[in-house]
Amino acid sequence: MTTTPSALALVCGLKSGPESSSSEVMARQVLGALAENGVEGESLRVADHHVPPGTGADMGPGDEWPEIRRRIHEADVLVLATPTWVGHPSSIAQRVLERLDAELSVTDDQGRPGLYGKVALVAVVGNEDGAHKIVADLFQAPNDMGLTIPANGCTYWNSEAMNPQDYKDLDTTPDAVAATIATAGRNAAHLAGLLAARQYPAA
Repeated sequence: MTTTPSALALVCGLKSGPESSSSEVMARQVLGALAENGVEGESLRVADHHVPPGTGADMGPGDEWPEIRRRIHEADVLVLATPTWVGHPSSIAQRVLERLDAELSVTDDQGRPGLYGKVALVAVVGNEDGAHKIVADLFQAPNDMGLTIPANGCTYWNSEAMNPQDYKDLDTTPDAVAATIATAGRNAAHLAGLLAARQYPAA
């Protein structure tokens, strides 16, 4: 019996719901591209949850990261969506990376990292430059923890310098951004299917 592959988008904007969020808009577009390729998904705003600082899987009473972690482990594709803040990912995105650090010590019954076989995508929005550096940071950490990055596994949009504008307020998605979203979704779905059929070798 085969199961439908799934995706989870962690929206790392600073705004809690239901306030509109450019990171949420782009995350949902990425999820739409995945859905077109047979991967159903949902988004979660990390700002809506109590995620204290630390590098443990569970930081104690009130920590909502264990439930988020469970959903990450259940998904086949993890989408990390972040705004650009002074040229860097948001503080919430950094918090997510810090909490994911606990996965370095988790292995399956064959000695493989617990996140092996899962695919990671990155989406970045912002009004200042820095998207390439943010993508590099958000690629490196998940890869260290065992997730796999597909070819063209990111998309981003930055407004013109000194001309503040929000992605969520655009009348239409720029063609180049739409094309990279479609490619990322297609390649991630393809890679997730391959890894589901043939997991990495045992340790």
